[in-house]
Amino acid sequence: MEAHEIAEQIHESAEPEDEHVEPSHDTFRKITAIYVGVVAMLLAIATLGGADATKEMLNANIHSADTYAYYQSKYARQVTYQIAADQLEMFAAGTPTLPAEQQGKLTQLVQRYRDTAKRYESEPSTGDGKKELLARAAKWEEKRDHAASQSPNFEFAEALFQIAIVLGSVAIVAASPWLIGLSGVLSIAGILLTINGYFVFIHFPEF
Repeated sequence: MEAHEIAEQIHESAEPEDEHVEPSHDTFRKITAIYVGVVAMLLAIATLGGADATKEMLNANIHSADTYAYYQSKYARQVTYQIAADQLEMFAAGTPTLPAEQQGKLTQLVQRYRDTAKRYESEPSTGDGKKELLARAAKWEEKRDHAASQSPNFEFAEALFQIAIVLGSVAIVAASPWLIGLSGVLSIAGILLTINGYFVFIHFPEF
């Protein structure tokens, strides 16, 4: 339900059907119309929170996946360097007649490969080592899970606010206090869910 539709509905519902409407009913309908407008505002807040949570969840999931992909590429290169170093050592051991100069070059190359593989394990200076990448991916997963726990609250709050608006609109036409009371209960539940959506005091199980 869009905001302009709600406003039109309130305006149409608030108009008396005849000129002989009781003053108490007229006051009730005006107050109810204001109440429906407030609920519409709360609906907009819950919708905004839900959109932000969804955006954050998708963004964090993308970053998490990219970080794990980078980790996998680092791991593959590390293994390649380790295998190359092992092969060069085996080659050097199998050719004892290799000139000393060539042996020295092989030893230097093996050491360089070993150092590179070791550096891939952890690079605190750049934050691109395997250890740092795993920690970064874990943080993105934490943000994703937090946003995922926010989203259901906003979704349920939106549904409750929309139902509350419908009941409030019907209450305006019917001048029914019990309908507005039921609408108020749903609105309170929606408010609690919206607050929980922003602060996540209670984690609801995933469906």
